[in-house]
Amino acid sequence: MLYMMMRINLKTTLLILIVAAVSSILTTWNNCGSLFLKTGEWKTQLQHKEKIGNEPGYQEIDCYINGGYSIGCRKEGDEVYIPFSFIHKYFEIYGKLATYDGLERFEWLHSYSKIMSPKGKYDPRGVFMTFENYNVEVRERVKCISGSDGVPISTQWESQGYYYPTQIAQFGLSHYSKNLTEPDPHRKFIEDADRYKQNWIIPQGSVVTRIFDKQCNSNVMKYATPETSVSGISLRLDHVLDFLLKFDLNTKDNGSITVALQSREKKETYYLHYTTSNIVLRTYNNHIYYGIGQLHHQWRCLTRDLVIDLQKGLYLNDKSKKKLSRSKLKVVRITLYGSGMIDNMTLSTSEHMEQFYDAARWLVANQNVTSGGWANPVRRKLAAGMAILEPGWYSSMGQGHAISVLARAYYHSGEEKYLQAANRGLRPFRISSNKGGVAALFLNKYIWYEEYPTTPSSFILNGFIYSLIGLYDLKSIAKGKDTEEATKLFEQGMSSLKNMLTLYDTGSGTTYDLRHFTLRTAPNLARWDYHSTHINQLLLLSTIDNDSIFTNTAERWIGYMNGKRAAHN
Repeated sequence: MLYMMMRINLKTTLLILIVAAVSSILTTWNNCGSLFLKTGEWKTQLQHKEKIGNEPGYQEIDCYINGGYSIGCRKEGDEVYIPFSFIHKYFEIYGKLATYDGLERFEWLHSYSKIMSPKGKYDPRGVFMTFENYNVEVRERVKCISGSDGVPISTQWESQGYYYPTQIAQFGLSHYSKNLTEPDPHRKFIEDADRYKQNWIIPQGSVVTRIFDKQCNSNVMKYATPETSVSGISLRLDHVLDFLLKFDLNTKDNGSITVALQSREKKETYYLHYTTSNIVLRTYNNHIYYGIGQLHHQWRCLTRDLVIDLQKGLYLNDKSKKKLSRSKLKVVRITLYGSGMIDNMTLSTSEHMEQFYDAARWLVANQNVTSGGWANPVRRKLAAGMAILEPGWYSSMGQGHAISVLARAYYHSGEEKYLQAANRGLRPFRISSNKGGVAALFLNKYIWYEEYPTTPSSFILNGFIYSLIGLYDLKSIAKGKDTEEATKLFEQGMSSLKNMLTLYDTGSGTTYDLRHFTLRTAPNLARWDYHSTHINQLLLLSTIDNDSIFTNTAERWIGYMNGKRAAHN
């Protein structure tokens, strides 16, 4: 166990011993720089474990905790050594041993999360918060990236998988942000029938020609294999590092493309099959199948992260499987089956804008054009005492994120369909949460946009602020009348936030929501990662609204992450 020295008066009450632990530990650390914590022992720079065991004055004693139970401690004179493993759990304090310049030291942290201060004024056309650091597709609760739509399929609340609009929008926003912050990708052209023509291996009975296609206005590679062919038309490769496969495909409904990847260490080969079917994801040993849907002789651009596709497939049947490192894989073969046309095939380090537009297109195609909402197709129970949300509910956070994606897609492409969908996305903000919208009232006075439109209302903080950012993005990018409603909704939401913000302050952290008010129950304390999200959101808002409540509150909440507490009366 790790032991921490604390100065106490043994005649004082045992309760004071525990309460004094935190402040005394910090003082000891500052004054005793030569003392280091180590599991099961105390150690100085000049002492050895054997000497410590024989040091006169050390005594094993019991520490009695709040009259309820006891733990083993050590005593030296008036000093008491309490196990850090106990302090960690009791006070939710975090610590670890670290070595610097050959010397060990113990690092003490009150929070496991970090603050990402904005680099300047928030730009609705630029990076979305700190989403350049998000990797939505690698999350365990993402089953895979859909072959037919190119967006995440979530297992967050249902194991079979479903489309979760909030997660899809986050996927889009992360790739948009990465495109602005990462270097330009390295890209290798494989086949485009013009400048890059490969020597495909064509078995007997198969055909490859290069023709001009009017729809593409360029030459394309046309291919066909017999239905009974098991070998297909193949291209041998020995390609490393670039695993983003992108290609345009026009095929009949019985075709597939297979990509073979090989482990560079074990020489084991894995096969990714992209088939013209409606399956989501299936795995048989080292063969992984993704359905890309029925193309019906229409051109479609597909973008696949081969390593993500491989890892999700292997994880599907064996959750203990270790992730395969990109540096230890290579692409060794691409094989075409069926008949169709293919063009613009590349392997690259990234294709962020392609993946961003996959999300934007999904949001346009899957919006309810009447209500303007993106429905969540799963049941959701937020807390005991709150009514269950039945499939089809809308989320202010999902609406806000989607609007942030669409506003950027409109800015980047100039296509009106994105702006029109973003404007329709405002409609649920006008409708009460108990009537299918997302608007709730606090104390019949302050309008709040509900992440989960529960009964009674939950008033979740981070989801509400995300919805405000979406409204701000739209009002900033749209023009004329399109900005009026977004501006009105944004301003009334900001007014509510300024009046309600301190209700989430516990004096040592924040609450996730206000269920302690609506349900009259214990507060739902925010985890440190949610607490830091609250701070990051306030810091962003402070760059677009100079009201001191944002900076003052953010500064106080940052203090809580460093062990500060509100003053006693």
